[in-house]
Amino acid sequence: MNYIFFLLIAVSIILACFNGRIGEVSSSMLSACDTAVKISFSLIGIMAFWLGIMRIAERAGFVQLIAKILKPLTKILFKDIKEDSPAVGDIAMSVSANALGLTNAATPIGLKVMKELQEDNDKKDEATDSMCMFLGMNTAGFQIIPATVIAVLVGVGAKNPSEIIIPTLIVTTLSFITAIITALILRKVWRKHGK
Repeated sequence: MNYIFFLLIAVSIILACFNGRIGEVSSSMLSACDTAVKISFSLIGIMAFWLGIMRIAERAGFVQLIAKILKPLTKILFKDIKEDSPAVGDIAMSVSANALGLTNAATPIGLKVMKELQEDNDKKDEATDSMCMFLGMNTAGFQIIPATVIAVLVGVGAKNPSEIIIPTLIVTTLSFITAIITALILRKVWRKHGK
């Protein structure tokens, strides 16, 4: 990826030199740097707020409550997870973090879930059904409140940054359901072929 970005920048600068537009390229680069810093600072506040909410929810037992509510569903979707596995609670935390649009917080939680699922995996060189299901769900990233996107829109001065909520909810719900259905179908197909 670094090579691709370097190539894009190098080609842009070379073409700008040949076209006599290096001033415009320099001006755009400085403007983009200024915008990037503004967006980064706007993200700090909203990320700190939502990460704090998640930490409070975790300490107040809300995550355990979500895990209990999701337990019947996790038994269906994650058949090879042991009932007392800490992965159940962490899956609930990951889904909650994604639902609140905290993809930066969901990533380390997702890695923790995969590590816990790998510890219970008998075939260490193959992914379990639960690992595949979780990967699909986590990648689909169901979101109720796209906090990060809202923060970016605030940072760039959008007039109504919250208007993204309904479209995001529709799209991520559809992708989340599609990921689950696909994982369930592929689980059956894979088993049918003796894999």
